[in-house]
Amino acid sequence: MGIKRHKPEEMLRQVEVLVGQGVARIDAIRQVCIVAQTYYRWRKQYGGMGTAQLKELKRLQKENERLRRAVSDLTLDKLILSEASRGNF
Repeated sequence: MGIKRHKPEEMLRQVEVLVGQGVARIDAIRQVCIVAQTYYRWRKQYGGMGTAQLKELKRLQKENERLRRAVSDLTLDKLILSEASRGNF
């Protein structure tokens, strides 16, 4: 059984709902079973974004990672070809 991964947007929304119902913020954070440090880090990172913006951000992060891998693969291929063209076998 693995560790349950919380989605930041869901956790932030749950905390805000509980705070809106009159629960103290720290108690709301504890009720959704996250650490206060995690809540404040997520709030700093995703603070004013809506769900559509968060989905777009995550999509762009995945695309950026894919492109970084492609560039690193191509750079490695270029280095291998330059070594081979020099005749160093």
